[in-house]
Amino acid sequence: MSRSGKVTVVGAGFYGSTTALRLAEYDIFETVVLTDIVEGKPEGLALDINQSRSIEGFETKVVGATTTADGKGYEATANSDVVVITAGLPRKPGMSRMDLIGVNAGIVRGVAENIAKHSPNAVLIVVSNPLDEMTALAQIASKFPHQRVMGQAGMLDTARFTHFVAEKLNVLVASVKTLTLGSHGDTMVPVPSRCTVDGKPLSEKLSASEIEELVTRTRNGGAEVVALLKTGSAYYAPSAAAARMARAVIKDTGEVMPVCAWVDGEYGISGVYLGVEAEIGRTGIKKVVEGNLTASELTELKVAAEAVRSKQADVKDL
Repeated sequence: MSRSGKVTVVGAGFYGSTTALRLAEYDIFETVVLTDIVEGKPEGLALDINQSRSIEGFETKVVGATTTADGKGYEATANSDVVVITAGLPRKPGMSRMDLIGVNAGIVRGVAENIAKHSPNAVLIVVSNPLDEMTALAQIASKFPHQRVMGQAGMLDTARFTHFVAEKLNVLVASVKTLTLGSHGDTMVPVPSRCTVDGKPLSEKLSASEIEELVTRTRNGGAEVVALLKTGSAYYAPSAAAARMARAVIKDTGEVMPVCAWVDGEYGISGVYLGVEAEIGRTGIKKVVEGNLTASELTELKVAAEAVRSKQADVKDL
């Protein structure tokens, strides 16, 4: 198998370390770099993952690097093709994503600046919360073109919606297609008109009230996991989503995925990072794809855009 490229995962918590493991097991990268500010943690996890290579049958090498706030250790990330930013505090029960903005903004800004210094041509995939705001901040701090900075949200939210529909109908997950747009939060916009089960509209399988119940559960999907775990937030499904995005970049697949991307005229919306469908490739966001929405879904998407626009406008000062 041909391997190429280098991907860095910043943050070696459950989310970051699981993402690094998934990327290594794809066996498509030459190198996966895992960093963290906790001394020895990324090196230890990298050693552990590397020792699994002969068992799982992959050759990608994982490198661990302890970093500091002043930029030490980032040399190990130099010339990365893709960087997944997971650094930051996770939610605790009762916390909203917005409760994290103050602390995580400082972390994400520092990471983005250091990555830009060592990997000026990288594509950034942001997963730190609050997602929409941190994606905007990463672009500002890195000074990268908008298309090379995206956020992971819609992939996860859509996966949650798909799971809930499949469980409700007791059908195979593979038979269900769903979609969520908008923000990664209260103004998330699940799109029932684009949802199908075995190719048939979801509305033929579930009543409007049943669909709305699943929409609400999807919107609160992260909080549901946090409340159950009590000591952290989700990482298996989120890491799967981030890893798939990184794979689409390095393989230049052109896959259309729901992600947080810079919108500049699509759907009549401009100048904001928003959850939309986009074609993903080697340069990041190759283009935003406008799909068919009902009038009410489009209205909700525009409402979401204005809600996140006001918050994103504030991050430049954080």
